[in-house]
Amino acid sequence: MSVKVNDMCYMWSADDNLADKGEYGGAVTTLMKYILENGIVDAVLAVEKGADLYDAVPILINDPNDIEKSAGSLHCGTLNISKVVEKYLDGLKDIKIAVTCKPCDAMTLRELIKKGRVQEDNLLMIGVNCGGTMPPVQTRMMIEQVYEMDPDEVVKEEIAKGKLIIETENDEKEIPIDTLEEDGLGRRPNCQRCEVNIPQMADMALGNWGVIGPLAGKATFVEVFSAKGADILDKAISAGVVKTQEPVPKGIEIREKINQSMVNLANKAKDAAYGDLEGDILAIFNEFSDEFSRCMKCFGCREACPICYCPDCILESGPDWITKGLIPAAPLFHLGRAVHMADSCTNCGQCEDVCPSEIPVAQFWDAINNRIKAIYGYVHGIEDNSVLSPLSEYPDKGLRD
Repeated sequence: MSVKVNDMCYMWSADDNLADKGEYGGAVTTLMKYILENGIVDAVLAVEKGADLYDAVPILINDPNDIEKSAGSLHCGTLNISKVVEKYLDGLKDIKIAVTCKPCDAMTLRELIKKGRVQEDNLLMIGVNCGGTMPPVQTRMMIEQVYEMDPDEVVKEEIAKGKLIIETENDEKEIPIDTLEEDGLGRRPNCQRCEVNIPQMADMALGNWGVIGPLAGKATFVEVFSAKGADILDKAISAGVVKTQEPVPKGIEIREKINQSMVNLANKAKDAAYGDLEGDILAIFNEFSDEFSRCMKCFGCREACPICYCPDCILESGPDWITKGLIPAAPLFHLGRAVHMADSCTNCGQCEDVCPSEIPVAQFWDAINNRIKAIYGYVHGIEDNSVLSPLSEYPDKGLRD
């Protein structure tokens, strides 16, 4: 095998039709079609456009001819696809899939693998670089009011070089991301705080960062992070379905600079959100007590969280100290959940997206999880494709028990 772990390349589809339909040379689309056609997986899990460009829905594809439905990027696709894998595909006990995943998807899948909820042998993670996702309704309003464009005429939206670019058939406008976010627009708050933009915990990562020269806009930058990813890429190259070229050193440097600039933005957002918080979980909770006083105990955060999977939820069937029926919820309601899964939060923002009381739930969880990472020095699944939490040697154990 010529492809090895940590190898990098520029890649694009050998099929001109797929190269045109997919973004940046159609590399992801072509790779997914190849592994499905050759029975390497039983199905591909991805997202496709739903009602419009601002609506992304999961799709399980078992016909290679349908792969094109998932071509392109949807920056308003805010779901965490790991929930589909764990809950609706039964943790891959009886099916082998390839999944396109953002960094938060990949981090969450690694957490679920660690806890014995997803079968790693039946999973191939094709990671995609992500600079953040945007709330659909707010984004439509932003395009209409700030960009002064018709959101229904938008054909493409892209985050590139620190700017949000909106395109219609006849027009294109761009505004710096930080300018938008200073006004409360742009990316979701959890995405603004996320410092993981290249999904190193996936089997490989693909994106346009670092593709320069004649191939700019026509190829994808690929980096391999596992033996499984190396094997798949090697087979696709040998089969001639994709074309590759060694990346130029300047491109690698630019890729790292873009990534670092996004990390710097994330650290700035973290400092603004909770940089002055000190103490343990209880002390941090006290800082959010006013926010949590609005809680109507709808369980929306629990239902949306991809890490929550217990069949008998401690918040409903648990000990007497979690008082039932109180509105707003008693403090121990939230602390019970904090103790239950604080080491596992991947800052995907699903809880905050669904909160009808508009509580910054994800900000609280991110503050807690970053405190734990600072103490134990781990990042979800980045080194050696394993989750380096202090409890990683004990599958399905940890704070749940």
